[in-house]
Amino acid sequence: MTDGKPMGFDTLQIHAGTNPDPATGARQVPIYQTTAYVFRDADHAAALFGLQEVGYIYSRLTNPTVAALGDRITALEGGAGTVCCSSGHAAQIMALFPLMAPGRNIVASTRLYGGTITQFSQTFKRFGWSATFVDFDDLDAVKAAIDDNTRAIFCETIANPGGYITDLDAIAEIADGAGIPLIVDNTTATPYLCRPIEHGATLVVHSLTKYMTGNGTVTGGAIVDSGKFDWSASDKFPSLSQPEPAYHGLNFHETFGPAAFTFHGIAIGLRDLGMTLNPQAAHYTLMGIETLSMRMEKHIANAKKIAAWLEGHDAVAGVTYAGLESSPYKDRIPKICPKGAGALFTVQLKGGYEACTKFVGGLNLFSHVANLGDARSLVIHPASTTHRQLTEEQQIAAGAAPNTVRLSIGIEDADDLIADLDQALNAAG
Repeated sequence: MTDGKPMGFDTLQIHAGTNPDPATGARQVPIYQTTAYVFRDADHAAALFGLQEVGYIYSRLTNPTVAALGDRITALEGGAGTVCCSSGHAAQIMALFPLMAPGRNIVASTRLYGGTITQFSQTFKRFGWSATFVDFDDLDAVKAAIDDNTRAIFCETIANPGGYITDLDAIAEIADGAGIPLIVDNTTATPYLCRPIEHGATLVVHSLTKYMTGNGTVTGGAIVDSGKFDWSASDKFPSLSQPEPAYHGLNFHETFGPAAFTFHGIAIGLRDLGMTLNPQAAHYTLMGIETLSMRMEKHIANAKKIAAWLEGHDAVAGVTYAGLESSPYKDRIPKICPKGAGALFTVQLKGGYEACTKFVGGLNLFSHVANLGDARSLVIHPASTTHRQLTEEQQIAAGAAPNTVRLSIGIEDADDLIADLDQALNAAG
């Protein structure tokens, strides 16, 4: 990269983190398919293991292909560092791991991906952690949910499945007032639509499986650190602010400053949890990111046209797309995601649960899969799949009621997609 004027997004998505390979001059980032790396000598090995020198030890921790991906994501999100890992769910665990301990809790939005709600409400119990779910449109309720044991606030920029837009600035102000980090899942927005760090987020997590890769081929996750949180301002985060016994008393925040969380995520998180991203997946994701802005523009253009058409269909009771004039979230678009409201939203059918299942089964161009953010248009009925483990009350709170179908609008011809939706809606009754 060059000094001087900051580069535009379209340039960064291609060039960030990808200097020519020093060994061969290869222009595209090579896939470094190796487990281990030869040390220069015993002193070099000791320095790497002691965190006195940055380099490659073992691919569970670091790998040049994965490192290039992390550098690119850091540049796109405007962060201080990124830890890549095996999936979006892994990223959530990795983000919280240094912050939590038995008896600690997080305050989370009710509008989250169903798998995240299950992870937070069920799996967390095995760690002695807990989550309090709150409607993040009720700022007083968010404040009231925070107690002395709260260690983070968690939300999604554009919530899955409904496409609701979170007022990140307002939530960040609450987090700052409580002296705790704000963690934002930016999967559905991507850094092209929103950079949560600019709105006060401490950490940003991604499922790279979705729009970042864009073709439904690999899983991956990332945690981006803003580098702006003072981990030593209180005694709430001892993993980062107090001596680490595994590294002979090294203090991560004191030693690494703004890079403390990133170094901890690699040296402790990946070392001990082992949620490693493989280099092939990193390579696919790097290639996918090269076209992110162009894909997102097409995704959004299609979503706006299709959502408006669906809103006028006789079989449709409602559409949650924030880009519609009827949406209560449309006023947040200029502030949070001025380039558009994404391409994920839900449709409520007048015929209820049965009509939803018939509709999903009657589509031809839309693929019925448990994924989103693909170049292909995708559909799923959350109440019977991704949010099946939740109670009906939880489903409704998450925007995944039984009469709701989630659409992930792809980059096909919008008129072809509308024709497919029309025939399936008519057949479903």
